[in-house]
Amino acid sequence: MASSQLGHVLLEKIGFADYLELNRFRVVFSQSQLEQAGQITCNRSHAYYDLCSIDGPTLLEPTTSTLYALDRINSTQQPKWLKTRPYPRKWDKGAMSTVKELTLTSAPHSTQCKVTHNSPALVFSAGGYTGNFFHDFSDGFVPLFITINSLFYNQNVILVISDCNDLWWPQKYAEILSQFSHHPIIDIKKERVTHCFPSAIIGLIKHGPMIVDPTLLPHHPKSLTDFRIFLENSYKKKGGDDVPITSYNRPQLVFVIRKLDVGRAILNKKEVIKAIEGVGFDVNVLDPTTTHTSLAKAFKLVHSSHAMLAVHGAGLTHMLFLRPRAVLVQVVPIGVDLPSNISFKGPAKNLGLEYMDYKVKTKESSLAEIYGANDLVLKNPDAYVNGNYSNMRVYMRTQNLKLDVVRFKRYLMKVYKKTKKFMDMKS
Repeated sequence: MASSQLGHVLLEKIGFADYLELNRFRVVFSQSQLEQAGQITCNRSHAYYDLCSIDGPTLLEPTTSTLYALDRINSTQQPKWLKTRPYPRKWDKGAMSTVKELTLTSAPHSTQCKVTHNSPALVFSAGGYTGNFFHDFSDGFVPLFITINSLFYNQNVILVISDCNDLWWPQKYAEILSQFSHHPIIDIKKERVTHCFPSAIIGLIKHGPMIVDPTLLPHHPKSLTDFRIFLENSYKKKGGDDVPITSYNRPQLVFVIRKLDVGRAILNKKEVIKAIEGVGFDVNVLDPTTTHTSLAKAFKLVHSSHAMLAVHGAGLTHMLFLRPRAVLVQVVPIGVDLPSNISFKGPAKNLGLEYMDYKVKTKESSLAEIYGANDLVLKNPDAYVNGNYSNMRVYMRTQNLKLDVVRFKRYLMKVYKKTKKFMDMKS
């Protein structure tokens, strides 16, 4: 395969930032890169993740973050020690620096099991970029969904989590976590006694950025649409009723806003909201950073809406809560076409959404004031980035937007027509 073709394939499967970093460090992953120590096997052949397993009784010593294989097939062999960081961005040094290393060993252990479980363990990290809403799903819950449907189809599995921020993470995602497993979660950081399991899997399987590839789940094919249904089931009312959908006279649009200090914020937000209302929408503003807004409430708001609009960023991940054929509008700033397509356009189409994008013109970007309209930053973003993801910070963090309200309102008329069609169909 030619290098240009290989680059294109990697870009489709891995994603923009991932591709640039992997290409920069020229990482080559062998398809037969296995490490074994008795009943312990670690497959390190994947670009995103290492997947380890202990095929037999397993003891977790939480204070040392060590997993022991209790059945030693050949006790005369010298015990081996394998290391792994169970987070599916293994090439990303920044993410992996916050992921605790776990030890897997066939060495003997004299401590007795204090708690014995009848179900296998699935051990993974909630470190890395956890806390960023996109990465919570793309590197967390989507890979967890894939792994369970690949290896624990009956969902009889105990989630064992390292690097868990117990101040917010289990509470924010309580409904989702309880849908993955009916067993209580084991937080390695908080445990002080040993636990034993009949077997263990350490790590999560990832297909790509916000991707569930059914061809890689041949026994029980699943897609991103199945993950969306999984989320919907997670937020059903007690007793199993569906989330109620109210009848409206005007299409409901969720406007997901960004804070000024994170970049890509809309500076003329009030004028934009007025324009959205002017074409016929009722606007509901969603601020993902508001701490008192629970994810369950956010789900109900988005799920009952007919359209969602947001600038490229983590807030667009709420598209997972939209119903099929709802309209998703991504405002695409200068220089972020490729990550916009990979992170949200492709997944939106896989979810059955009516995807639309509003591409910002030079005069609508604050970069025009900083660099001038004829600067390379604005004239040719690809040439400016030139394979160096650190240069993307100009577009991702420095850039804010002041939308041309006249132009934007003309675009909104197209959005309204598609959204009204969806609303009428549902009513």
